[in-house]
Amino acid sequence: MNQTNRKPQDASAEPEILYQGRWLSLRRRGRWEYAERNNPGGAVIILAVTPEDKILFVEQYRVAVQKFTIEMPAGLVGDLAGSESESVLLAAQRELEEETGYRCSHVSFVHEGPTSSGMSSEIIAFVRAHDLVKVSDGGGDESENIVVHEIPRKEAAAWLLARSAEGYSIDPKLFAGLWFIEHAGLFG
Repeated sequence: MNQTNRKPQDASAEPEILYQGRWLSLRRRGRWEYAERNNPGGAVIILAVTPEDKILFVEQYRVAVQKFTIEMPAGLVGDLAGSESESVLLAAQRELEEETGYRCSHVSFVHEGPTSSGMSSEIIAFVRAHDLVKVSDGGGDESENIVVHEIPRKEAAAWLLARSAEGYSIDPKLFAGLWFIEHAGLFG
């Protein structure tokens, strides 16, 4: 079916702000309620593979799910005062170094899409970090307590499943990230 002939339900309704916090707003458009990030840049996930062919994962406690999670390095775009117009690629480099202690020569765009299209307007971009060099221990900023894991690429999926069996919350986007890493040639 051609998308141009379809009429989205509630699409023309003006959004109503139900609640606005520092980082998130709850909105209603017609009968549909959804969350929206207050930063205009969305979020970014960094696909980072060390020169030793190890994938970088980060572990941290997430209050919203009340569990320790395993994620790829990631962060908000334009969330720092004075950097509201920050690009996805610049945010990726900043977040990679802050969270993992690795610096990269450059990053390249891979793909973007909604994080949870039925609940949030947030768009997240996947980028690939190139030529990683360890420059610090990482661990995040003063508000974070991040543990960095360097896992051999061939063992990454099994390692994630083992962490899940131990009770960690595993972000399903990690498996998309692994697929993007393995199929990098498709993305230029």
